[in-house]
Amino acid sequence: MDNDSVDTRRLRFLLELSRHGSMRAVADVLGTTTSTVSQQIAVLARETGVPLLEPDGRRVRLTPAGRRLAEHAVTILAAVEAAHADLDPHAEPAGTVRVAGFATAVRRSVLPAAAALAEQHPQVQLRISEYEPHEAFAALLADDIDLALTYDYDLAPAAVDPTIAASPLWTAWWGLAVPAADAGRVRGDGTVAVFEAFRDHGWIVNSRNIADEDVVRRLAAMAGFTPAVTHRADSLELVEDLITTGPAPAVGLLPAGRVTKPGVALLPLAGPDVRQRAFACTRRGREAWPPLALVLGLLAR
Repeated sequence: MDNDSVDTRRLRFLLELSRHGSMRAVADVLGTTTSTVSQQIAVLARETGVPLLEPDGRRVRLTPAGRRLAEHAVTILAAVEAAHADLDPHAEPAGTVRVAGFATAVRRSVLPAAAALAEQHPQVQLRISEYEPHEAFAALLADDIDLALTYDYDLAPAAVDPTIAASPLWTAWWGLAVPAADAGRVRGDGTVAVFEAFRDHGWIVNSRNIADEDVVRRLAAMAGFTPAVTHRADSLELVEDLITTGPAPAVGLLPAGRVTKPGVALLPLAGPDVRQRAFACTRRGREAWPPLALVLGLLAR
């Protein structure tokens, strides 16, 4: 490839095609025509000296070389925009930041940031999806999103791909939600005593992420039993409903300090504590892209 002959502006067409999958969609996103998209990618193929597209039925798709170049394009275009911002620090960031995260982080961190953007930086748009951590990590590695909000627990830390940079956002303490009528059965202090008191209950864990189940099983082992997982639910409200109206007595983890519905008691866990840790995750090298850097700054506040 003749590096001196590649126009980085054409990389945008290739990158959007990798994200949207069709010339028409790229044309809509970039406000141009499908023939212009086709022409720009054809010129880019000549500049790089490798085929970037191949037939896929009546459509086209990226070749392996095209996919690799699109991957590089994310970093290249981010660096170009960061350089422009450095040379003109008063330039207004502009672009769409694709965010995926778990519901609590979207409510607690993303929606306030979205409100601030709308008021102060209207040229930066957010596209928000609710994903569990493993789904968000996969989407981030596939370049389907720009920012992933994930979580783990201090008792079950998540392994993170080395190509991902994770910045701490906040920490939340969790307790054990139990039927209020059974709360008095705890004998003694501390997490082990709480778990021991509910060894014969059913246990509620997340349905799309195993982190809280790992914590439950680890703490139950410390109390000398294997928990019977009877329900799996993502919604915190559904966890409460299963505790109060489920087919059999059940318990599950919930954030400490949560105002629970009648019939649910939230017991503190201490020694060991159960702490949920939230993170903002990006691909390494991408955080310099001005719109993403702006969002990360808002989340950090």
